[in-house]
Amino acid sequence: QVQLVESGGGLVQAGGSLRLSCAASGRTFGNYPMAWFRQAPGKDRAFLASISASGGITYYADSAQGRFTIFRDNAKNTVYLQMNSLKPADTAVYYCAVTSGPGFSKPTSNYWGQGTQVTVSS
Repeated sequence: QVQLVESGGGLVQAGGSLRLSCAASGRTFGNYPMAWFRQAPGKDRAFLASISASGGITYYADSAQGRFTIFRDNAKNTVYLQMNSLKPADTAVYYCAVTSGPGFSKPTSNYWGQGTQVTVSS
């Protein structure tokens, strides 16, 4: 099973940017689509963005389209989420996962890392 460690979260003002990282263990990282999700207080975990194994195909939720960019470096076993123009509504814990299915939006297991907290102040 791939182990995932998210990092890069923090406190940022509205309009600011953050880049999240998800470091994965395992030599087969480059074989799997990956995705970012987030969970705001009192809400269900929600899909944000996904990327194919090679990095050539990406999908975005409406909430991420135009502001967030997902990309990966398979040589570093890492997937990233560049977040620009952040809003207070983006405040959440952000998670990455190995995914499959339509839009690479379905986690392949119930395993989740510890996530990384993003807080956007107004």
